[in-house]
Amino acid sequence: MRADVAIIGCGPAGLQAGIHSSRRKASTVLIGKIQNSSLYGTHIENFFGSTGRTDGTEMLKRGLDQALSFGCRHIDRDVIGASMDGDIFRITVETGEEMECRSVVIATGIYRKKLNIPGEKEFLGKGVSYCAECDCNFYKGLKVAVIGNESLAATSAELMTKYASEVYWVSNDILADRNLVDRASGAGVKNIAGTPKEIRGNAVVESLLLQGGLTLGVDGVFIELGGRSSSELAMDLGVLPEADDSIKVNKNCETSVAGVYACGDITGEPWQLAKAVGEGAVAGHHAAKWAKEKRNDC
Repeated sequence: MRADVAIIGCGPAGLQAGIHSSRRKASTVLIGKIQNSSLYGTHIENFFGSTGRTDGTEMLKRGLDQALSFGCRHIDRDVIGASMDGDIFRITVETGEEMECRSVVIATGIYRKKLNIPGEKEFLGKGVSYCAECDCNFYKGLKVAVIGNESLAATSAELMTKYASEVYWVSNDILADRNLVDRASGAGVKNIAGTPKEIRGNAVVESLLLQGGLTLGVDGVFIELGGRSSSELAMDLGVLPEADDSIKVNKNCETSVAGVYACGDITGEPWQLAKAVGEGAVAGHHAAKWAKEKRNDC
């Protein structure tokens, strides 16, 4: 698949970027799941023009419908990889499908979902991690558990088989694409049906207790809920995040890499709907302009 602009993330920033990009007559693809937005399942009371409590889920659905009405295409999948080849960007989704585009807008937010179970906070950095790709080298020859049911958990579990002696994938309801599940299983990942209850240890992690009483003896627990974070995707595209994982942009929402834009929570505080929508409009406008200019140069 090819497009002028690929927008990663279907929250307010990404949807607004899709609306503006499409209205500039650039072929635009929105990639992501609206249910992964922090607005999903919440209410809004401080957004311009909305009175009372506005339902966040309905707002996202209307925003997606609006983007589609202007010609946006939507891929309801997680992104698992990104790369550059000269002036062309390649985005890979969990089905294995790859798409090419002339500009990219990163709008997936920075929020890391947590389990909120005993031991999670206490052992952070002592066996608990939210990024297998970042910390895989620390677990060579050790036993680890990967927790999650979407694409990030699948790819993280497969990755850890290259380092750990044993990898457990803990989930009650796997939602990742079958292609990723099969790859993880083929690499030797052991699927464990269960719900995490507590992470235990002394100075470091020693075990993971599941509801029902099953205990897994592990040295590391990787909490991988949802899709890849914006900072990880940014690094794939040559953009170096700040120390707090935010991405620095200029007034046009341009990053340090030509053709790559960012908007929404990933660009830093305040983490507010109004800021996300405003930056989405700016990023979509300039990403479309850049892509169309590159198209005309060909």
